[in-house]
Amino acid sequence: MNIVSFIFARGDSREIKRKNLLKFKKTTLLGNSILQSKKSRYIKRIFVSTDSNKIAREAKKNNAEVPFIRPKYLAKAGSPEIYAWRHAINFLNKKLNLYPDYIVSVPTTCPLRRISDIDSCIRKAIKNNLDIVFTITPSSRNPYFNMLEKRKGKLNIFSKTGLAWNWNLKNKKIYRRQDAPKCFDLTTACYVFKPQYIQRTLNLFSGKTGFVLIPRIRSIDIDNSLDYKIVNLLIKS
Repeated sequence: MNIVSFIFARGDSREIKRKNLLKFKKTTLLGNSILQSKKSRYIKRIFVSTDSNKIAREAKKNNAEVPFIRPKYLAKAGSPEIYAWRHAINFLNKKLNLYPDYIVSVPTTCPLRRISDIDSCIRKAIKNNLDIVFTITPSSRNPYFNMLEKRKGKLNIFSKTGLAWNWNLKNKKIYRRQDAPKCFDLTTACYVFKPQYIQRTLNLFSGKTGFVLIPRIRSIDIDNSLDYKIVNLLIKS
């Protein structure tokens, strides 16, 4: 089975400048994603999609392939990443005559994932012939209990079911978060998907989907400088 990884790394970042090139262990966040892809049992080739020449140089330094520089309109802060995925798939098909069975996206911003997490997602996709596999982790907040939203100037529980301390869900009153339905956070550890599914879908969750559960500590996503500090403290300890 032909499986390749793609690391999608924009040059710009809202919260942290040059986030993808931040130091991590003995390399960078980008270098770490490339290294983890190399260590996977299933990934045959590693590509990087970027609009930045600096990131492209760092990718080549770590022996990843940079077959193109991503168009700027696909690298804006508000650009949906699925469009970058489709651009990469079209390039592989039309320019490289490469038609992988699965593509693995390995984001730079979730560096504490394990290689076994990546391989578990790939195995699940292959075994069950899935269109896409996500990684999830138990949610620290629950929309049925302690997540709030502002409505008409007032704070209300996120779910429309009712107040947390007076809920009746299927005739069961909920007084504690542990009694509420289990909820999960979608993580950025990795995504495994069929290229043809990404090209045609309008909703990532509309096909045959699968999920791999990972611990919260391995799911930390670097959005800001605090996240980066936490990740570095964790690897040092």
